[in-house]
Amino acid sequence: MKYSVIIVAGGSGQRMGAPTPKQFLLLAGMPVLMHTIRRFHLFDPAMPLVVTLPPAHLSTWTELCAVHRFRLPHTVTPGGGTRFDSVKKALDALPPTEWIAIHDGVRPFVSPELIARCFDAAEQHGAAAPALPPADSLRLRENGHSRHVPRENYCMVQTPQVFRAEWLKNAYRAPFHPAFTDDAAVVEAAGYPVALVEGSRENLKITEPLDLDIAEILVKGEG
Repeated sequence: MKYSVIIVAGGSGQRMGAPTPKQFLLLAGMPVLMHTIRRFHLFDPAMPLVVTLPPAHLSTWTELCAVHRFRLPHTVTPGGGTRFDSVKKALDALPPTEWIAIHDGVRPFVSPELIARCFDAAEQHGAAAPALPPADSLRLRENGHSRHVPRENYCMVQTPQVFRAEWLKNAYRAPFHPAFTDDAAVVEAAGYPVALVEGSRENLKITEPLDLDIAEILVKGEG
């Protein structure tokens, strides 16, 4: 198999302030995670897809799939205590593949065009991640003070991040480090370069209540 994808949805969603993990919250009448899976199915219906979920909520997802009659093929695996642990477990659940995309389960507006852009760039460079320039001015805080830094030197990184399977698996043999806030950081720490591609403002990550309100507006706009 040439392409595969891991959708990381193992978070508890504490910043959302809801009793239900954010990936299970309803967006236009359907759980956020289902929207995300559908986007990758649109890109390639035959692509193996592994979803990591909180171990305590595996049965919740099974019930949601039954209620919403959600039958798009995917494999579910319990996540770990960190994103790093969750991805490591998901790698073991994937069939043999050449290229692996890793995507946040709460980014339900990723477009097939962006997915294709990331896979194409990864095939050229070995690893690729979508990024956007910051819209606001930036300041660096150090020793109780702050100073202006040129925002053109920085970018905001999104998912899906796509990697040569051999690179990704080699990188995840390393022990966890707190600096591993995304998969590109893990791969880069192993000595592999990561190319950047143009991201999308619509590729929203739902982390706070306002994000869900914005997502509802985006859904209506698509409709």
